[in-house]
Amino acid sequence: MNISSENLDEAFSDIITGKEVTRSKHELVMNGKPVVDQFLKALQRHGFEKTIVGKVEVNVGERVPAFFIEEPIAYFGWVFWEKFTSDKARKLWGSVVKNVKGDWAIQISPAKSSPIYANPSLKIEMDADNPVTL
Repeated sequence: MNISSENLDEAFSDIITGKEVTRSKHELVMNGKPVVDQFLKALQRHGFEKTIVGKVEVNVGERVPAFFIEEPIAYFGWVFWEKFTSDKARKLWGSVVKNVKGDWAIQISPAKSSPIYANPSLKIEMDADNPVTL
């Protein structure tokens, strides 16, 4: 099966926006070949910029959509503050893919220089007391 670049762009748009496809873990391979570069270009067209968790501006009670690429896999997740108490919280990127305990399968702290692709203009409010439902 041969997929045109237009169809690939449509598929990537669906993944990035989450409108037709659940944003989760996506293998970026077509016809046995990685299409990571094409996905990164699609992210850019949708306003996602390469950054690190520490540079994403987000407050407690907000979350910013972001992708983490571990070639050839793209993981969708959110940059947000995990609230432990009214005085204690930690900022992180957490994948929507969960582990067996129900926690984020992949977590990236602001201290790490792992690149993510975030779109702060799509920041939304969230329940800071219940971030597991992300």
